[in-house]
Amino acid sequence: EWTNVVDAWQLKTADAYADVPRLGRKNRMGRKQRDRLWPVFARVIGELDSRGFVTEAGVFQAMAQHYGGKAEKPFDHIVVDEAQDLGVPELRFLVAIAPAGADALFFAGDLGQRIFQQPFSWKALGVNVTGRSTTLKVNYRTSHQIRETADRLLPGAVTDVDSRDEERKGTVSVFNGPDPIVVVAADSAAEQAAVANFINAALADGVLPEDIGVFVRTRDVMGRAREAVKAAGRDASEITLHKEGPAGSVRIGVMHLAKGLEFKAVAVMACDEDVLPLKARLDAVADETELDDVFDTERQLFYVACTRARDRLMVSGVKPGSQFMADLER
Repeated sequence: EWTNVVDAWQLKTADAYADVPRLGRKNRMGRKQRDRLWPVFARVIGELDSRGFVTEAGVFQAMAQHYGGKAEKPFDHIVVDEAQDLGVPELRFLVAIAPAGADALFFAGDLGQRIFQQPFSWKALGVNVTGRSTTLKVNYRTSHQIRETADRLLPGAVTDVDSRDEERKGTVSVFNGPDPIVVVAADSAAEQAAVANFINAALADGVLPEDIGVFVRTRDVMGRAREAVKAAGRDASEITLHKEGPAGSVRIGVMHLAKGLEFKAVAVMACDEDVLPLKARLDAVADETELDDVFDTERQLFYVACTRARDRLMVSGVKPGSQFMADLER
């Protein structure tokens, strides 16, 4: 509630909190409930102010206020990629630094790849793309076989908070490749051996080690990726926010850091029952109505990891495996 409502919208008073539209938050909250919660948030705001701290959302808000009242903006046109992961503070900031008028802002994104932000209403911030959007239908990056398999993880159409539908059917890829491999292994040793065979097969066909990615849900299971690469006789280089690693090493990383990357061959491993969807996220849900959003974002994260593969994809886990894996084999 703090992250997605109070801090995101930069609410400073109880009245502002009472009036804010909580679109995207699936659990309803009346005035009395908000009145009970506000003293907690007021205490946090007071502590931040007394220590001279500003949240990331507060930085965006300060910049939006600075540029919002200026007639001259720093840019004539702004192109925003990965727009599905914009939050309230970032969108407010973009609106403030763009000139008024049509076509100043251009957004490119995919609702099916939303993994970092909860949904919210763009209309509420004055950004209405209804009737001005186009769905691209040609996939130049992923083989027909991988795209078709990964698409089974998502519904045929995704609807945003403003009731805008994003139709996902009818997409085509411009090249073919081998069918993805789905393995539910008896134990982690068997899974590591299967991933090692996948890596070695790609290498034998001329794929460079740095063009191979191995992704897992969390750092807690990163060791399984390292062992799989080691079993293939290769060095592993962990992807971070700042580096991808040297040439000659297989890339390993958590699924969130796969966003925006591309590899000729990808293994998404450790897709176990309590790992994907992540049990810790499910256990942290305070209201049953929030479960749908957790499942959706976990499924979309899995989709992102799978679609980092251009030519070859392997998905693996230990029995009984993630419930999402069954969707890949429909």
